[in-house]
Amino acid sequence: MSAAGRSAVPSELDLAYRECERITRAEARNFSYGIRLLRPERRGALCAVYAVARRIDDIGDGDLPPAAKLARLDQVRAALRQLPEAGGDPVLLALADASERLPIPIDALGELVDGCLADVQGTRYDTFDDLVGYCRQVAGSIGRLSLGVFDLRPTVPRTVASELADTLGIALQLTNILRDIVEDRRDGRVYLPRADLERFGCTLTPGVDGGLADPPERLAELVRWQAQRAERYYRTGLRLLPLLDRRSAACVAAMAGIYHRLLERIVADPQAVTRRRVSLPGWQKAYVAARAMTRSSA
Repeated sequence: MSAAGRSAVPSELDLAYRECERITRAEARNFSYGIRLLRPERRGALCAVYAVARRIDDIGDGDLPPAAKLARLDQVRAALRQLPEAGGDPVLLALADASERLPIPIDALGELVDGCLADVQGTRYDTFDDLVGYCRQVAGSIGRLSLGVFDLRPTVPRTVASELADTLGIALQLTNILRDIVEDRRDGRVYLPRADLERFGCTLTPGVDGGLADPPERLAELVRWQAQRAERYYRTGLRLLPLLDRRSAACVAAMAGIYHRLLERIVADPQAVTRRRVSLPGWQKAYVAARAMTRSSA
């Protein structure tokens, strides 16, 4: 790609963007289907955002002791505050260039760090409102960062679009939480609110078979209940699509469409999340992306 930077020679910057795109192709198993629908200069910018977010997530999900994770997160936060001085880090170099060219709210990455800190500290959530606050940090922030890369249609207030992007991010994160309920529990993390667990008589105690020991029918009711909440966030968040230009709308429709279908699969078989990691086959993701591009062209 030909992203020209003011503070770095083009070849160094090209290599930086290529590294971000490599990370995205390797790690963004769902998001990459939408990202590839953007124009090259926008695609590279969103890959830079994703690569930094991936770095933060990898610290939280890695094998380091908690104290070392907290120290690494502090280092990332400090580096983001000094972003123009990328120090030879290709990911930060690309992000610095992208944020110079586009209205990317870099401060939102600090919210992602805050959410990751909560993960490392094993924070539990008493109410659904508490959980939404966490989702806003780790996924709503990504929605707002992504919006900085997208093109808005003329006369659309960015504040309105930002709120919808935040809401759509929450929908995606709620879907993630349901998908990973067993995996997270094995890692000592429980995201579903205490109030909801008590309401449905569930504890998410690990079972001897690697699943959960809760009565299956109660767990299914709990999952459906949370899925209904996520669905409401999708309905509101997807109002963002007509506010975006064609390529940006296709990107969002593809990414959200894949997660929305994943939620539908979970609702159809709530106990599936206790047996395996629920996912969509590659061909179905590609179909959602192609359909998103076709609809945005209509």
